Amino acid sequence: MPDNILQRKIIHVDMDAFYASVEQLDNPELRGKPVAVGGSGDRGVVAAASYEARKFNVRSALSGKIAKERCPHLIFVKPRFERYKEISNQIRAIFLEYTDLVEPLSLDEAYLDVTENNFNNPSASLIAEEIRNKIFEKTGLRASAGISVNKFLAKVASDINKPNGQKTIKPKEILPFLEELPIAKFFGVGKVTAQKMYRLGIYKGLDLKKKTEEELTTLFGKSGKHYYNIVRGIQYSQVTPNRLRKSIAAERTFLNDIFTHQEINDALKDIAQELERRMLKNKTKGKTVTLKIKYNNFTVQTRSKTIEDYINLKTDFYPIIMTLLNQSQLQNPVRLFGISFSNLDNRETERKWIQLKFNYPNQLKID
Repeated sequence: MPDNILQRKIIHVDMDAFYASVEQLDNPELRGKPVAVGGSGDRGVVAAASYEARKFNVRSALSGKIAKERCPHLIFVKPRFERYKEISNQIRAIFLEYTDLVEPLSLDEAYLDVTENNFNNPSASLIAEEIRNKIFEKTGLRASAGISVNKFLAKVASDINKPNGQKTIKPKEILPFLEELPIAKFFGVGKVTAQKMYRLGIYKGLDLKKKTEEELTTLFGKSGKHYYNIVRGIQYSQVTPNRLRKSIAAERTFLNDIFTHQEINDALKDIAQELERRMLKNKTKGKTVTLKIKYNNFTVQTRSKTIEDYINLKTDFYPIIMTLLNQSQLQNPVRLFGISFSNLDNRETERKWIQLKFNYPNQLKID
């Protein structure tokens, strides 16, 4: 691997069962009990589950009905995103005490580049431990961390000793670690790709490493080169403090399936109104409008249209939604509608970016 990659010190901090832990923190009666944040009804979905609930295989994105079947004494709590955001901001302030190179992924996780840091601490492992302790002192919540030379390895490492733990993958440990890593845990390998790799006899990193770059490109197209590099620990992606948002969406799952013209019209108008609110809040516009339809048999359709001008007002994009809706007849009663904008106008955001420059020391070690 190139020396400049081996010299980097990247930390991935991931809060442990964040939403559920916040609810247990604020309500002592929930502590030690299986808690799911989300809806419990037939149309409800689990947004997060406490570790007590995970023992019953209750996970995020699971339907509330199935979650209740797996854990009959599961306690459902409605999400409070303003509260989660409040605590997330406190956690982010702790990150910024150490480095300006903080890339949030969501409310509960972020990458930090501490190659150079505000305390001149040469140990990324000690920095991660300090951060986790400060988070607990400030919020009462636990976090896990992964430390290595790139974002991919740091993210994988943060999951190894969860909850309330951390894992460092040192440069000399990278290749042996990756050779034993299950292929489904590699960045960019989704469920469909993993199944294809299994059929090819690729089950872990060592199997992937045996393939040449040419073979992988033939099998997986442009992604082949990525797989060739990642299994060798090569990833050039830097920690980016200002990540441009790629899309903004609003969607709604209905308590009862809808099918009539009036029901559909009313639902789409409400969703479009919410999307307009989010676009205006984010001070952005978009060119590509997408309509997402999930039917009661769980099949999903998406229909998109790209226009020449940037827009963000309901009066401008609602007619496009109606055009997309009427492209063909609906197949079944509808369970969910979603509307999203992509191809966003981020020029204002780009102008606000600051180029952060720093020099890597000649000799640095991850420890």
